[in-house]
Amino acid sequence: MRRRLGVLLSLSLTLVVPALAAAPAAHATTDTFIGTWAAPPTAVPASDSTVYEDQTLRQKVHLSVAGGSLRVRFTNEFGTTPLVIGEAHAARPSVGGPATAIDPGTDRVLRFDGSASTTLAPGTARWSDPVALPTTAGGDLVVSLYLPQRTPADTVHSAAYQSNFVASGDVTGKPDVTPASTTTSWHFLSGVAVAGDSGTADAALVTLGDSITDGEHTTVDTDHRWPDLLAERLRRDRQLAGTGVVNAGIGGNRLLRDPNPVPGSPAESFAAYFGESGLKRFDRDVLGQPGARAVTVLLGVNDLGQPGIAAPTSEEVTADELIDGYKQLIQRAHQRGLKIFGATITPFEGDTLGYSTSQRQSTRQAVNDWIRTSGAFDAVIDFDAAVRDPARPGRLLPAYNGGDGLHPNDAGMAAMAQAVPLQILK
Repeated sequence: MRRRLGVLLSLSLTLVVPALAAAPAAHATTDTFIGTWAAPPTAVPASDSTVYEDQTLRQKVHLSVAGGSLRVRFTNEFGTTPLVIGEAHAARPSVGGPATAIDPGTDRVLRFDGSASTTLAPGTARWSDPVALPTTAGGDLVVSLYLPQRTPADTVHSAAYQSNFVASGDVTGKPDVTPASTTTSWHFLSGVAVAGDSGTADAALVTLGDSITDGEHTTVDTDHRWPDLLAERLRRDRQLAGTGVVNAGIGGNRLLRDPNPVPGSPAESFAAYFGESGLKRFDRDVLGQPGARAVTVLLGVNDLGQPGIAAPTSEEVTADELIDGYKQLIQRAHQRGLKIFGATITPFEGDTLGYSTSQRQSTRQAVNDWIRTSGAFDAVIDFDAAVRDPARPGRLLPAYNGGDGLHPNDAGMAAMAQAVPLQILK
């Protein structure tokens, strides 16, 4: 269902980043910490009855840039009851061991104002205290979170494309665990930042987007999302190796509107996972990222495609409405000293989800023309040109089609990452 829900709504926006280190940034932790990983949280639909109690969540994340110490962001932003964290640990995964195992020599207790436990009130989030733990750029981090009390799983990033594990009891510090279940979501976990003064990190690029940025139709446990692959390119470049790439994509996300399923429709069972609109979450998911210097925007395809499928038909959008939304993001980014890059909306003609109509294709072309020619963004990344079929430009190239005509597959993600001209970042 979660893979299908990501298929149902997607939109991609990405751009590049000039003069990353020069601009003042909005910091969620301190001036010495840089975002290396993120997963924006959402609410859950009423049909999601997942509950944890006396269980440990062992969740893995993929780091874009290294540091000598780190902080972890825990979230109860959509919870209706307090989130009691009995204990939390961070460690590097076991090399060559099972997916459930950590390297015990790297295991660190995460503390909160010196305490090993904390409680997050509904609607809040919290960064852990800094802890010394050298990490590897392009490596993984395992965060183990013990939930001693009955805890509804109502703050989530539903489409992780990463296998995570649920085990009985407090096994946060165990070298290996026996999973009671496996999930491909991240619960109560939304960010990792590393110290830029003791590692390689010096700035963060945030990729704001929908399921195309989130990684829909990529292979689970391979980190083939285009932001991950872009981070690989940056690490190979001497001038850009210190740039963290923070993924702020949410499957089904729209630029202009929050989820709004028609009452009684099937969308009521999944639309909440689509998250608040890009306009609403911009402060938290972009400006609030530690060390943020630039942002790419790949949003709009779900604004075009959702009406009549997962939203009322009255929410059909025009090119002018989308352009006005982009202008708002540009103004807000510039007010905070961030560069902002616009990404063209990728093709979806012939999709199997019901997104494509002749009018929506015309709107997409008008929006893309504006992104390319207006000069409103600091730079443009032409993802449309990177993944379209030259013989049928309204469609994805068959070799890049994830199967539904809307989402690129692993090869398409690689083409998108390659389409970002690194010289723009310099």
